[in-house]
Amino acid sequence: MKSIFLVLASVLYLHAAYANNAAPLADDPVTEQRLISISEEMRCLVCQNESLAGSRSDLANDLRREIRTLIKEGKSDEQIRAFMVERYGDFVLYRPPVKPITWLLWIGPFVILAIGIAFLMFYLRRRNTMAATKVLSEADNQKIDALLNTLGKNDRDGIHG
Repeated sequence: MKSIFLVLASVLYLHAAYANNAAPLADDPVTEQRLISISEEMRCLVCQNESLAGSRSDLANDLRREIRTLIKEGKSDEQIRAFMVERYGDFVLYRPPVKPITWLLWIGPFVILAIGIAFLMFYLRRRNTMAATKVLSEADNQKIDALLNTLGKNDRDGIHG
């Protein structure tokens, strides 16, 4: 029992020793609030489905540090966004502006969906026209009726297959 306790205690100690320290907050709460506001509108370039504010990647930490520095230099929110877009492209924004270079980001998913639906309709129509329809002869119909009658008789007699 003591050995299990010692192993657990050592694991917890090592885990705490290697844990990342929390990101330092700005000296000014207003600066930190601006940082959060700006970074929530930006995409983490590593995670891509997480905001810069919510990501814990090393790159996100570096970008937040860069934004904090720009805020302390007195840059406006728009100047900071422009700096990030200039450096990393429109993809860094969660809502990139609609312009010719970003049309693929805005329209691309709908184009792919339309192509998929058109392909599916083409495939289904082609499959239906290729399916051979077989006309049964009178002898085949009589055999099927006989089998169905036999099955119906077995069900009435209490015999189950």
